[in-house]
Amino acid sequence: MSRLLNGCALGIATMLCAAACIAQGYPVRPIRIIVPFAPGAPDTLARILGQQLGTQMGQSVIVENRPGANGLIGADLVAKAPADGYTILLTSTSYAINPSTYKKLPFDPVKDLAPVINTCGIEALILAVNPAVPVHTLEGLMALAKRPGSNLSFGSPGVGNSLHLAGEMLNAIAGLQMVHVPYKGAGPAIAALVGGEIQVMFVTPPLSLPHIRAGKLRPLAYTTTTRASFLPDVPTMAEAGLPAYQLDGGWFIVFAPSGMPAEIMHRLQKEFATALTLPAIRERLATLGLHPIGTTGDELKRFVDAQIKKYAELVKLAGIQPE
Repeated sequence: MSRLLNGCALGIATMLCAAACIAQGYPVRPIRIIVPFAPGAPDTLARILGQQLGTQMGQSVIVENRPGANGLIGADLVAKAPADGYTILLTSTSYAINPSTYKKLPFDPVKDLAPVINTCGIEALILAVNPAVPVHTLEGLMALAKRPGSNLSFGSPGVGNSLHLAGEMLNAIAGLQMVHVPYKGAGPAIAALVGGEIQVMFVTPPLSLPHIRAGKLRPLAYTTTTRASFLPDVPTMAEAGLPAYQLDGGWFIVFAPSGMPAEIMHRLQKEFATALTLPAIRERLATLGLHPIGTTGDELKRFVDAQIKKYAELVKLAGIQPE
């Protein structure tokens, strides 16, 4: 019996020593940041931070897009990857929405992936229309949408993401019946809105501001309680006539496979946090309408749990049926 216990102790000690050695030399090869979407805000953010991390850590950081199923394909890849810090996920609020919009997930979003750091947030979304739509206010849009034969459609990067949820919430709260048109990513959806293929969309600042400033999109309202500093003339949803509507713009959290050595977790947290403090990085993020956050540890775990519960209630309010 004592020989067995000694053997077990030796095995555990060996594993701990191996983990410590791996962590001490980390990173010795390129790190992959998996973005589970087509090019868009998460992709842009991952490339900004990835380039900076590569400089700080003296190792290449590769951003790899693995779009599909509202972020599930890329997240599942990371959930099943070795917990060694070389494959991590940068994803959006869709991560917290998916448990309520899919009947079955290929991984457990609470147990299989561990949150590393909440990098940035988007204060709110912008309700925008194609300039060909003959309205300049939210009230005008709602009146047009209720007119027989208007056939307004709104787009999003896919079924169940935060932009889809935002549109369905507008339908539910305002009593509209705009038709949802899903696209394979935020980039294609924005292109469809600019091109007039769809008429309406809730958009994030990172992708929409260049089009708004160029006059290719018309902003009607901002989805939080205060106006955006970068769009001071655009009213809030309450100011525009719909006080019951309020929705933040979401977040971009880095996750890693559960079971990653604590030393590597702390190293990644430190490197991301350092990048988020740099004036040049913060300036680039500000131009995209992003604000750094930097939350880690138990506080971040509680936040993710709370977000999953929050979006379950919003999905129910919006009447989105799980697939």
